[in-house]
Amino acid sequence: MLNNLASGRRLALRIVLLQFAVAVLAGLLFLALGRREAVSAAAGAVLVALGTAAMSARMFSNIGGAGLALGRLLTGMFLKWIVIVGGLVMILFQFKLPPLAAVTGLVAAYAVYLLAFRFKG
Repeated sequence: MLNNLASGRRLALRIVLLQFAVAVLAGLLFLALGRREAVSAAAGAVLVALGTAAMSARMFSNIGGAGLALGRLLTGMFLKWIVIVGGLVMILFQFKLPPLAAVTGLVAAYAVYLLAFRFKG
C-alpha cells in the first residue's frame, strides 16, 4: 500500500482548508461586482468545502475491510452531492442569489479539489 490512513486524512484536511480559502478569495473578487455576487460566489465555494468535509468524515471513520471502505466511499460521495446540490438549490431558489457567481465559486473550489491530487507534494 502506497498511502496510509493518516496521510489520507491530512490530504483531505488540506483540501478542505484550501477550498475555504478559495471561498474567501472568490468572495473578495466578486465584491467588485456587488455584495450579492460576493456572497453567492463565496457560498458556492463553501458548499464544495462542506461537501468534501462531509465525504472525508464519512470515508475516514473507522475503516474496516475493503467492502466497508468502498461502502463508506460511496455513501460519502452521495452525501457530498446531497450537500452540494441541496445547497445550490437553496442559494438559487430560496435566497435568489446570482447564479453565475455561485457556479463560478463552485467551479473554483472544485478546481482546488482536482489540482490537489495532481500536486500532492
